[in-house]
Amino acid sequence: MKSNMKFLVLAELEHVAYVKLNRPEVRNAFNPEMIAEITQIFLDLDGRQDLRAVVLQGEGKSFCAGADLNWMKEMIQFSLEKNREDSLQLFAMFEAISSCSLPVIGFVHGAVFGGALGLVAACDQVVAEENTLFCFSEVKLGIAPAVISAFVNRKAVQGKVRPLMLSAVLFDSIAAMNAGLVSEIAPSGEGRAAVQRILHEYAQCGPEAVRETKKLLNDLNKLSWDQQRLRTTNLIAERRCSEEGQEGLKSFLEKREPAWRKSLNEVLMEKQKNDKV
Repeated sequence: MKSNMKFLVLAELEHVAYVKLNRPEVRNAFNPEMIAEITQIFLDLDGRQDLRAVVLQGEGKSFCAGADLNWMKEMIQFSLEKNREDSLQLFAMFEAISSCSLPVIGFVHGAVFGGALGLVAACDQVVAEENTLFCFSEVKLGIAPAVISAFVNRKAVQGKVRPLMLSAVLFDSIAAMNAGLVSEIAPSGEGRAAVQRILHEYAQCGPEAVRETKKLLNDLNKLSWDQQRLRTTNLIAERRCSEEGQEGLKSFLEKREPAWRKSLNEVLMEKQKNDKV
């Protein structure tokens, strides 16, 4: 099933949603309308129990070049209050991706500049093709990587990413991985194959367990130590008693595959279909 919006393309295949930024003529730079579409689509996907994962990618030669030039021209005329409203909408987009209960896998290539690094930071895993270039470009424009910083700081290695944000230097996929922004580097042209392998790994896991684990990881930093004790012990008790947890434990002890795990033939058939997305 495919649904076309103005600036995004959504494709669903074998319990995976593929969200593609679709403004290749401007290297998928985002404007307020595109930000609203991304926010809404991830809020909608969050409630989908039939899905196992989301892949976020970009059409054309680059993943995303950050803010659209025409939008930047409009910003010059914005009042302080209008800029605050605009920034809150941008934050909501990153938050919708980050808090989506499904695992979100980013696939980046070409250029990943400015606000695009907020998209990267909001993903759970990111595959970057080896020739991808990254840049926290904001300070060169006299502004700051402010909105994305909340998400970057939560994910990245501080000692590695701080100089990149302060200096606005170009950096490559290796530096992005060392900083914790990228989880895997693929040879040029092989990024999609790496994403499919990751999706196969998720297909081996209990879908409810993956969702609950992501929610837990998102919650922990917000909780006191006593709250963490209660949250973690309650969750493991609930998972052990759940239908999925019972099936997983029994299948392990009985030396058989759990009900949710796919056969090798199913995986190979899915790969052939996914290669076309």
